[in-house]
Amino acid sequence: MSDHRTGTRDEWQAARDELAKLEAEQAERGAEITKKRRELPWVPVEKEYEFDTEDGNKTLAELFDGRSQLLAYNIMFGPDYTVGACPGCTNLGDGLDGSLVHLQHRDVTLICFSRAPIDRLVAYKERMGWEFPYVSTYDTDFPFDFGLAMTEEQAEQIPEVKQMIDDPPEWLEEWSRQIGAELKDGLREGPSWIAFARDNGTVYHTYTVMAPDPFVAPYYSLLLDRTAKPGSEEPRAWRKDEYPD
Repeated sequence: MSDHRTGTRDEWQAARDELAKLEAEQAERGAEITKKRRELPWVPVEKEYEFDTEDGNKTLAELFDGRSQLLAYNIMFGPDYTVGACPGCTNLGDGLDGSLVHLQHRDVTLICFSRAPIDRLVAYKERMGWEFPYVSTYDTDFPFDFGLAMTEEQAEQIPEVKQMIDDPPEWLEEWSRQIGAELKDGLREGPSWIAFARDNGTVYHTYTVMAPDPFVAPYYSLLLDRTAKPGSEEPRAWRKDEYPD
């Protein structure tokens, strides 16, 4: 039985009108942040990178697929993961395919990166029924150069990461089993969005954002934010073919 207060239609409308003011303020602030985001300086990518893709090796410039912008999500799927990608990242991946055609018609190529070898990415992509290009950064400096992953030494120097490894909560121990890797290896991957632009033959790094930013949450969480009941505080996620019911 819910303990949420009830009221009349007039009471609801008055409360909704007050909320609308806050939502308008939030939208205005969001527009300001978007403007600032687009004003970030573009940094030329001078190092040469080569990636394994389903269509063979490609450079960073070739990943643009003829468009001027590249937007990529880094799925937590390290080379030490023996079961599969992070379930939470997988949930986010489930929501990407519907955006592909719309972004492509707006001069943006959407892909995903992971550090696991390409054959394992292809197999996982087939299992999940994904259509977006899935690119392997295996055995390259790219994820470390752009902060998408940490070396063992870097992870050991971050107190929060070290604490999660040394004294993990129960849900994180279960997450470790879900991916099939020890926490010291699993937590080295960074769920992140990264953006690049290409102009006159030069590729530029333009933006990166990492968890726990809301943009790195699965898309369905945005829908849940509009429902009456709060979602579970349990941080554990399930792959769509593994829900217990």
